[in-house]
Amino acid sequence: MSIKSNINNVRRKLMHRLTKNIGRSNFDKTANITKVDVKRILICRPNPRLGNQLLITPLLQEVIATYPDCKIDLFVNGNAAPSIFKNYHNVNQIIRLPRKPFKELHNYMKGWMAIKKHKYDIVINVVKNSSSGRLSTQFASGKFKFFGDDIDDLTNTFTDYKHIAKGPVYNFRHYLNLLGMPKNNNPVPPLNLKLAPSEIAEANKLVQDIVKNNKKTICIFTYATRAKCYNLNWWETFYQSLRDAFPEYNIIEVLPVENVSQIGFKAPTFYSKDIREIAAFIANTAIFIGADSGMMHLASASLTPTVGLFCVTDERMYAPYENNSFAINTTNTSTAQSIEIIAALLNKNFA
Repeated sequence: MSIKSNINNVRRKLMHRLTKNIGRSNFDKTANITKVDVKRILICRPNPRLGNQLLITPLLQEVIATYPDCKIDLFVNGNAAPSIFKNYHNVNQIIRLPRKPFKELHNYMKGWMAIKKHKYDIVINVVKNSSSGRLSTQFASGKFKFFGDDIDDLTNTFTDYKHIAKGPVYNFRHYLNLLGMPKNNNPVPPLNLKLAPSEIAEANKLVQDIVKNNKKTICIFTYATRAKCYNLNWWETFYQSLRDAFPEYNIIEVLPVENVSQIGFKAPTFYSKDIREIAAFIANTAIFIGADSGMMHLASASLTPTVGLFCVTDERMYAPYENNSFAINTTNTSTAQSIEIIAALLNKNFA
């Protein structure tokens, strides 16, 4: 592990200790939210990773479904949010912190001060362990503040409560129920980039330019960060198994921004830095297969059947769901068994 990574780990642990109790007693269960005309909401998820921002789209859909006329401000980090939330018309303002605060101290302070400009009806911290999320929720002005702490009753009620996209939705519903709203037992919304039909149509041309046939296409992504990235030998075996098992399908590899391939570019490839174009490209394929990564969540948000490969991270927290998606733990699932799972999903999708 690099010196930079060690410093970041120490910083995160220190900030977590300092902020873990912020907001614990700041929730008034005697209030009645049904008597409030909820018009403005702040959602705090100041993390720059693509996957972490995509994972708040189910909560965003839930908030909009509950308050269709509300204006939502997002407090985030980095540059991905404008593309991710482009078609969420309730999003009024995206307040962005720079990824490197010490190099852009003015913009960093400007971002924090921006959340004090309005008085919000509801302020939501998405992830309980986010130090900056808890701080921003405390810092903002709001009638009702939800800090995202685990609810024991929900842990026992929902087997998927641990999922980092679903838990915040269950929490939001729970808080509203405590404040006078009726219970909501609807399914948790999926990740959704809300691709426009025109985006999908344009990307279909990109797929056809590569395959030049009418066969369905399997999309793979062979990269991931750090220990989540499977090695060259693993992918070589897996890719050959895919080719042998599905000769009637095209196989295209979507490349990461680093423009590297764990199979040595043996499959036709697609490269883009535009996350909406990538998602629309994946939406024109039959299934996406890749390790736990931002690209896996992007595939899921394109509403494409997504197979997530897990060997380090907890699939209970990050597994793709809905649209016949599936998580495979490769530490206890062989390549042959994985191929059988993929075959069953393809048969189910096109039965």
